[in-house]
Amino acid sequence: MNPQALSKTYQNELLNNVIPFWLKHSADNTYGGYFTCLDRTGKVFDTDKFVWLQCRQVWTFSMLYNEVEKKQEWLDFALSGARFLIKHGRDKEGNWYFSLTREGQPLIQPYNIFSDCFAAMAFGQLAKATGDESYAAIAHETFSNILKRQDAPKGKYSKAYPGTRYLQSFALPMILSNLVLEIEHILEPKLVNEVIDQGIDTVMNKFYRPDLRVILEHINADGTTSDSFEGRLVNPGHGLEAMWFIMDLAKKTKDEGLMNKAVEVALNLMGYGWDTQYGGIFYFMDVKNCPPLQLEWDQKLWWVHIEAMIAMLKGYQHTGNENCLQWFEKLHDYTWNHFTDSEYGEWFGYLNRRGEVLISLKGGKWKGCFHVPRGLYQIGKILEQLS
Repeated sequence: MNPQALSKTYQNELLNNVIPFWLKHSADNTYGGYFTCLDRTGKVFDTDKFVWLQCRQVWTFSMLYNEVEKKQEWLDFALSGARFLIKHGRDKEGNWYFSLTREGQPLIQPYNIFSDCFAAMAFGQLAKATGDESYAAIAHETFSNILKRQDAPKGKYSKAYPGTRYLQSFALPMILSNLVLEIEHILEPKLVNEVIDQGIDTVMNKFYRPDLRVILEHINADGTTSDSFEGRLVNPGHGLEAMWFIMDLAKKTKDEGLMNKAVEVALNLMGYGWDTQYGGIFYFMDVKNCPPLQLEWDQKLWWVHIEAMIAMLKGYQHTGNENCLQWFEKLHDYTWNHFTDSEYGEWFGYLNRRGEVLISLKGGKWKGCFHVPRGLYQIGKILEQLS
């Protein structure tokens, strides 16, 4: 591997292929905000606006402005999304809706706390870019609301019958492990340390099961395993993404033991989730090898693979573990051969098990301007440091 040359490959893909795609096709110049439902060529096929994807795009362009280059075009693009979100994104209690019409009318109630998580990320990054305290205040208020809701994230919108089977979900403690570092500059140091300690404990001591060598997506309220569809569910990509979050926390806290543990868990998940027949990482798996509930279980998704690449490269960077480097090179080859689109820009999101493009969209309800640019930036930066 030539880190210097490879770094330029990732940076070129970010700046000359992926970012121009979103700048050209996703702006709503009439009502503000962004179109995210884009076909392979960038044509808009639906105008609904999903708040978490709007927030992710504000974050992406604010981050690029802060970390790559002070391009006014990027900052203006972020601000156009932020203005739309401020005007339309929240209910009276400050909770962020899940989706809106093109004009900004609420479509789906704020049942999904991840809209709030990415809003906090977006406005925290935008505050850093602009120095505007009003954006920092939105991020701080939103984060405080997340902490209040974390024990019952869906609140009154939960479909679960009370008192029968309460399951804790891995997704929120996982994302908090990253979010706290994203907005550390607007939080009190004591709160930052508390959230970090809680996040590490929850991820590494509760959801990670050393006997199974995997991270479970759901556990019982008392921390035990639930022998149910949800309780047996493993999402290797989620675990791998979480491990590079934990590596960042280990670096911040100078905890070598935690760093080594995160690398060990990440390597376990890579071996567990890799499809030895066709290559790529399975989307969902059942820890007892029972039939998965999710019919899309064997699909290969863009975000899973780019997050896995980040985890493996960070593992190699911080520990020198050669197994991480070998996995990164294997992931690099698979990802660049299957997900990239040199003809129209951006990346495909959904492949079938054999690695063939299943849906040719570039953005939709779940895929937006986030994982690909964040991953390309992170990997390019790490390779640059390694060189």
